[in-house]
Amino acid sequence: MNKTTLAYLLSLAGYFALFFLLLFSIAQLPENHRPARLVQLLVLVGPLLFPLRGLLHGRPYTHAWSGFMALVYLVIAVAVAAGEGTLLLGISEATATIAWFTGSLLYVRWKAPKT
Repeated sequence: MNKTTLAYLLSLAGYFALFFLLLFSIAQLPENHRPARLVQLLVLVGPLLFPLRGLLHGRPYTHAWSGFMALVYLVIAVAVAAGEGTLLLGISEATATIAWFTGSLLYVRWKAPKT
Protein backbone atom coordinates (compact mmCIF):
# COMPACT_ATOMS: atom_id res chain seq x y z
CA MET A 1 0.00 0.00 0.00
CA ASN A 2 1.53 3.32 -1.03
CA LYS A 3 1.48 6.57 0.92
CA THR A 4 -1.24 8.14 -1.26
CA THR A 5 -3.62 5.30 -0.43
CA LEU A 6 -2.82 5.62 3.28
CA ALA A 7 -3.55 9.35 3.18
CA TYR A 8 -6.82 8.66 1.34
CA LEU A 9 -7.88 6.08 3.92
CA LEU A 10 -6.91 8.38 6.81
CA SER A 11 -8.99 11.14 5.30
CA LEU A 12 -12.03 8.91 4.86
CA ALA A 13 -11.65 7.40 8.34
CA GLY A 14 -11.56 10.84 9.94
CA TYR A 15 -14.47 12.06 7.84
CA PHE A 16 -16.74 9.13 8.65
CA ALA A 17 -15.70 9.08 12.31
CA LEU A 18 -16.69 12.75 12.60
CA PHE A 19 -19.93 12.11 10.74
CA PHE A 20 -21.00 9.32 13.07
CA LEU A 21 -19.80 11.11 16.21
CA LEU A 22 -21.97 14.08 15.31
CA LEU A 23 -24.96 11.81 14.69
CA PHE A 24 -24.31 10.10 18.03
CA SER A 25 -24.07 13.39 19.92
CA ILE A 26 -27.31 14.65 18.37
CA ALA A 27 -29.07 11.38 19.21
CA GLN A 28 -28.08 11.81 22.86
CA LEU A 29 -30.20 14.95 23.24
CA PRO A 30 -33.15 14.60 25.62
CA GLU A 31 -36.52 13.73 24.10
CA ASN A 32 -37.97 17.20 24.78
CA HIS A 33 -35.33 18.80 22.50
CA ARG A 34 -36.69 17.35 19.25
CA PRO A 35 -36.71 20.67 17.30
CA ALA A 36 -33.10 21.23 18.37
CA ARG A 37 -32.20 17.84 16.89
CA LEU A 38 -33.49 18.84 13.48
CA VAL A 39 -31.63 22.15 13.55
CA GLN A 40 -28.40 20.46 14.62
CA LEU A 41 -28.76 17.84 11.91
CA LEU A 42 -29.22 20.52 9.28
CA VAL A 43 -26.45 22.80 10.54
CA LEU A 44 -23.81 20.27 11.64
CA VAL A 45 -24.34 17.13 9.59
CA GLY A 46 -25.87 18.64 6.46
CA PRO A 47 -22.70 20.39 5.21
CA LEU A 48 -20.75 17.16 5.63
CA LEU A 49 -22.74 15.66 2.78
CA PHE A 50 -21.41 18.15 0.20
CA PRO A 51 -17.87 16.69 -0.17
CA LEU A 52 -18.95 13.05 0.23
CA ARG A 53 -19.02 12.09 -3.46
CA GLY A 54 -15.70 13.73 -4.28
CA LEU A 55 -14.00 12.22 -1.24
CA LEU A 56 -15.20 8.74 -2.10
CA HIS A 57 -14.02 9.14 -5.71
CA GLY A 58 -10.60 10.39 -4.57
CA ARG A 59 -10.72 13.78 -6.26
CA PRO A 60 -7.80 15.96 -5.08
CA TYR A 61 -9.75 19.20 -5.54
CA THR A 62 -12.51 17.98 -3.21
CA HIS A 63 -9.95 16.83 -0.66
CA ALA A 64 -8.35 20.28 -0.79
CA TRP A 65 -11.46 22.32 -0.06
CA SER A 66 -12.90 19.78 2.37
CA GLY A 67 -9.72 20.23 4.41
CA PHE A 68 -10.75 23.83 4.98
CA MET A 69 -14.18 22.61 5.96
CA ALA A 70 -12.57 20.32 8.53
CA LEU A 71 -11.06 23.33 10.28
CA VAL A 72 -14.55 24.69 10.99
CA TYR A 73 -15.46 21.37 12.59
CA LEU A 74 -12.27 21.52 14.65
CA VAL A 75 -13.44 24.80 16.17
CA ILE A 76 -16.81 23.19 16.93
CA ALA A 77 -15.09 20.18 18.52
CA VAL A 78 -12.99 22.41 20.77
CA ALA A 79 -16.15 24.24 21.84
CA VAL A 80 -17.82 20.90 22.60
CA ALA A 81 -14.78 19.80 24.63
CA ALA A 82 -14.97 23.02 26.65
CA GLY A 83 -18.60 22.33 27.53
CA GLU A 84 -19.68 20.78 30.78
CA GLY A 85 -19.59 16.97 30.72
CA THR A 86 -18.65 16.63 27.05
CA LEU A 87 -14.87 16.51 27.23
CA LEU A 88 -14.52 12.98 25.85
CA LEU A 89 -16.92 13.65 22.97
CA GLY A 90 -15.12 16.89 22.10
CA ILE A 91 -11.70 15.22 22.13
CA SER A 92 -13.05 12.40 19.95
CA GLU A 93 -14.50 14.87 17.45
CA ALA A 94 -11.27 16.88 17.43
CA THR A 95 -9.20 13.75 16.81
CA ALA A 96 -11.46 12.68 13.93
CA THR A 97 -11.31 16.17 12.45
CA ILE A 98 -7.51 16.32 12.68
CA ALA A 99 -7.31 12.91 10.99
CA TRP A 100 -9.61 14.13 8.20
CA PHE A 101 -7.62 17.34 7.73
CA THR A 102 -4.22 15.62 7.80
CA GLY A 103 -5.33 12.85 5.45
CA SER A 104 -6.80 15.35 2.98
CA LEU A 105 -3.73 17.57 3.11
CA LEU A 106 -1.34 14.69 2.51
CA TYR A 107 -3.54 13.18 -0.20
CA VAL A 108 -3.58 16.43 -2.15
CA ARG A 109 0.16 16.84 -1.71
CA TRP A 110 0.97 13.36 -2.99
CA LYS A 111 -1.82 12.91 -5.56
CA ALA A 112 -1.95 16.28 -7.33
CA PRO A 113 -0.05 16.51 -10.62
CA LYS A 114 3.38 18.09 -10.36
CA THR A 115 3.89 21.30 -12.29
